[in-house]
Amino acid sequence: MNIEKQRICIYPKDIQRITGKSYRQSTRIMQKAKKDLNKLENEFLTIEEFCSYAGLKHEQVAHLIFG
Repeated sequence: MNIEKQRICIYPKDIQRITGKSYRQSTRIMQKAKKDLNKLENEFLTIEEFCSYAGLKHEQVAHLIFG
């Protein structure tokens, strides 16, 4: 049984790879997404939530995040 471990949280480095923006801008994008989604500062942003927020499909970004 081969279970592939995939994380569900997104990080600024992932957003940087997806958007081509700087790390600092990616951090700001992530903070704005969390604020707009009414998440607390200590809560993680999931890849699904980011995709929905940014209007992207998970399939479009998965290869950029997971390689």
